Amino acid sequence: MLSELRGALLDASILYSFDRSGFARHARSFDPRDLDVDLSGRICLVTGASSGIGLATAAELAQRGAHVHLLCRNRERGASAQGAIVAATGNARVFVDLVDLSDLESVRAFASSLAEEHVDVLVHNAGVLPAERIITRDGFELTFATHVAGPFLLTRLFEPRLRAGARVIFVSSGGMYTQRLSMEDLDWSGRAYDGVVAYAQTKRMQVVVAELLAERSRAQISFHSMHPGWADTEAVRTSLPRFWRLLRHRLRTPAEGADTVVWLATAASPGRESGLFWFDRTPRTTHLLPFTHESADERERLWNVCRGLATGASVHVRESA
Repeated sequence: MLSELRGALLDASILYSFDRSGFARHARSFDPRDLDVDLSGRICLVTGASSGIGLATAAELAQRGAHVHLLCRNRERGASAQGAIVAATGNARVFVDLVDLSDLESVRAFASSLAEEHVDVLVHNAGVLPAERIITRDGFELTFATHVAGPFLLTRLFEPRLRAGARVIFVSSGGMYTQRLSMEDLDWSGRAYDGVVAYAQTKRMQVVVAELLAERSRAQISFHSMHPGWADTEAVRTSLPRFWRLLRHRLRTPAEGADTVVWLATAASPGRESGLFWFDRTPRTTHLLPFTHESADERERLWNVCRGLATGASVHVRESA
C-alpha cells in the first residue's frame, strides 16, 4: 500500500515519472515474456529511423527477426543506421527507404513504390521541432505536415495492406499534456510562431488522430499512441539544448524511450486494444489539465482536414473557431 502511494506521488511529480528513474520503477512490473516474440515474416515500417527512438525501435524489431524498413529523409544517415542494425542483430532484412513525411508527394511516391504486399507494423516516429515557421510546398506548417498530415496519409495509403492484427503506433510526446486540440490558425499565419507550442499541439493531434482511426477503421487493425518519456536523443540535444543541459543526467536512453513502442508492436495484449494512449506499457489518461479537453466538433474538424488531404481534396489549414 505504501509503495503504491509512493509510486502515485512520484508519477504525479512528472519529473520522477518521465525521467530515467521513472522508467526503472515502472519496468519492475514489466513481463519480460511479452517481448519474447519471433517476428519472422512480419513487415515493419519505422519512420524517422536513422537515430534516437526510431533507430532503437527498428533495431529491436530486427533483433526479433522482422523485415524492417527504415523510412528516412537522408540516404547516408539511413545507410549508417541500416549498417549498425545489421551488425548488431545479424538480420540482413533491413532496408532503407527515402521518404519525407512533410511532403505528401514523397509519401505517395513511397507508398506506390514499396513492393511489400502486406504490412504488420507501422510506427510513426518522425518528428521535428523547428525554431522558425516553415511552410511546406503543400501549404502546411512543418510540424503539422510531419506529425499529422504525412502520417495520416501514409496510414490511409497502406490501410489496404495492413493485414489482420496489424498495429499502427504514433510516437507522441508528454509535451502534448500542456496543449489542447486547437484547429485555429494551423499554419501559424495569424500569431507569432512558437516551435515548442507547435510541436506540443501537433503531438496532441496525433493522440486524437489515433483515437479517431481506432473508431473509424476496420476492427482487425489496432491503433495506438504513446509517449516515451524524456529520452536523450539527438533531436532533444539540438532542439531543446537548455532542457537537455538541465536534465541530461536524468534522461532515458533511446532504448528505454523505445520500449513501449516495441511492446506495442510485438506483445500479444496490445493487439486486443485500440485507441489508447500508452506510457511505460500502461494505458494513461490523455489529459492532466482541465483546460486541455477538446470538443466533439474540434475532433470532427481535425478528422475532416486529415481526410481531405488523404483524398487529395483542397484543405484550408487556417481554420477558425
